[in-house]
Amino acid sequence: MQGILSMISLHSTLLSVAIAHWLMAAVMAVFARHRVQYLSIAWIVGIFGAAVSCVIPFAGLIEAARPAMLHPGPLFAMMFFVFLQSIYPLSITMPGYLQWERMWHYALPVIVLGVIYGVLTFLGMTSPNYYTWQELGNAFFTLDMFLRLAMLALSAYYIINIFRLPRTMLRYPHVPRYLQVYAFCLGLSSCLYFWTIVRFSVLAFEIWLILFSLANIYMCLRSLETIALSLPQPEIQVVEVEPSIVSDDEEQEDFNEANLRRFERAEFWMQHNRDAWKDNTFGRDQLCEAIGINRHLLLQSVRSQGHNNIHDYINVYRVKELQRMIASGETRTLTACLDAGFGTIKTARSCYEKVTGESLDDRLARYKS
Repeated sequence: MQGILSMISLHSTLLSVAIAHWLMAAVMAVFARHRVQYLSIAWIVGIFGAAVSCVIPFAGLIEAARPAMLHPGPLFAMMFFVFLQSIYPLSITMPGYLQWERMWHYALPVIVLGVIYGVLTFLGMTSPNYYTWQELGNAFFTLDMFLRLAMLALSAYYIINIFRLPRTMLRYPHVPRYLQVYAFCLGLSSCLYFWTIVRFSVLAFEIWLILFSLANIYMCLRSLETIALSLPQPEIQVVEVEPSIVSDDEEQEDFNEANLRRFERAEFWMQHNRDAWKDNTFGRDQLCEAIGINRHLLLQSVRSQGHNNIHDYINVYRVKELQRMIASGETRTLTACLDAGFGTIKTARSCYEKVTGESLDDRLARYKS
């Protein structure tokens, strides 16, 4: 019974990991139509999904088999996986890195070792499995052990390259920090995989699968976040006449109309009280008090019109005001940008880029020139 449960556990883990990677590959393939950087992600995540899918039918054999040390099958799998992982994060931000010639030279040792060992196995020149350290020591000077150790060393080389990725990425200022964190997490999970192959353990193998999948899901979600930030922000609606306060009966009669009217009350007040929100101490509570709407209902109304929260809604006005000030010549320095109502230069930069999709520094530099 325990063996059956263990087999079901490994089978479920493999199936879940494969489905997760296939879904990520499908999503990235869709977005690759609009941004080519996601094409390599779609391919590599899809390869991960296909590789795990191929292992699913052998879940029972893996569970039932006596764990061998430095088994050639898992060694090949490790070389393949860590090779892909060592180029994977770079392919996200620097597609030019994946030139066919350069990738071919980088993968050539894996191919050569695979072909040599495959030929020797076909000719019956490879040794049986090893289960103890003593057996490994007795076969240390054989050709078969030399090739297995070469595969292990090559895998270690690729894992070292994974750990070097964050430093490589620092040369490129446009590379987001989360990719550096992701590359470091890949390196840690690869170390666990390395030990799993040296002394195979089903439990360690499952833990690696889960950690590896979580790291890829994190990267996928953060990559999609960059797309979300480029989506157009809701436009300011000009309101000429201040709407009346929504009554309880009107709320029950038409919920959406009530939310719209509350939002228009906020729009009217923001458009006629510029000096108030240009003070960086102005916030959510002051706006609620000014228009006579509690925090919950105001949040509900601004979200109904596409804004994330009340603070983001107020900052949209500040960004629009900052755009006007830069265009009119009132603002030419980062310090002067605080006159639009932002508390710090960092806040001004992040809000400006979030709303406009453009760097505040680039905007100022363009108008200065």
